[in-house]
Order: sequence, then C-alpha cells, then structure tokens
Amino acid sequence: MSGRRVTIRPARRSEVATLAALEQRSFATDRLSARQYRRHVGSPSAVVLVAEGTGGAVLGSAVVFLRAASRVARLYSIAVDAAARGRGIGAALLDAAEEVARRRGRTVLRLEVRQDNPAAIALYEARGYRRIGARRGYYEDGADAWRYERALAGAGTRQ
Repeated sequence: MSGRRVTIRPARRSEVATLAALEQRSFATDRLSARQYRRHVGSPSAVVLVAEGTGGAVLGSAVVFLRAASRVARLYSIAVDAAARGRGIGAALLDAAEEVARRRGRTVLRLEVRQDNPAAIALYEARGYRRIGARRGYYEDGADAWRYERALAGAGTRQ
C-alpha cells in the first residue's frame, strides 16, 4: 500500500463518531448513521472493520452483514477516506471482509454497487466478482445498482 502500513481490524465502540463522519464524507446518500454504527459494532449479525493507518488514523471501513440462517454474507459498505484512496485500502478491506465471511461459515459474498462508480466496479470485477443482476432506483437519489457475488473458496472449512 505505497509503503505505508495499514492494519485491518474490528471497529471499536469508541470509533462510532469517527466511522459516521467517514461515511458522511464518502457518500452523498445512503449513509450509515452513528446510531446504525452503534448497533452494528459488536453485533452477532454484523462485522464492522476499520483500516487503521500510522498513528491510529481511521482511513477506511467496511460493513458486512451475516444473517444467522444464511450461507450468504452481504458486503454492505466499503468507505475509504478521500486522502487515502489509491493505496489499496479498499482491496485490503475487501480481503478482510471475505475472510470474516469465510470464518463465519459463509460460502458467498454479495454486494450492490452504484452503476456510476467505475472504480468500485473495477475492483470487484478484478477480484472475481460476477454481476448477477441490477436494482433499478436502488439508492436514495434514484441511482441504479449492479448486484455482484463471489463464491468464497474454502468457506466453511475454517473456524
């Protein structure tokens, strides 16, 4: 990641305000609130990951939902601070989200991505995600989404 060290780890409750602020800066619509982050951090049905840079700065985050009776995990969000983009942080968060899903016994990771977000689409397609459909008017502002999924190799075999 351009020579700079980034650690991916679970979010802490003390970081809820920081995560909500990152979300506000990263997305124009469909943002998670501090209240939603409080509910998800430490929840058995969600995992919130943080990309931490040197000095403890939060450079990015990912939110993965894990329904109890499903083998499918859902990547709900990846956000990377504008100043940290282009350093592989999104890819590192995606790797970590996949690993969390695998360890929790999920065999597939699904996501939605804005059709007007070529950088995210390129990342997902380069990582082997395949487009499985579209959602018209999916986002609050009426933008359309592509749906993607990827089978998780080795899923369910690790504890």
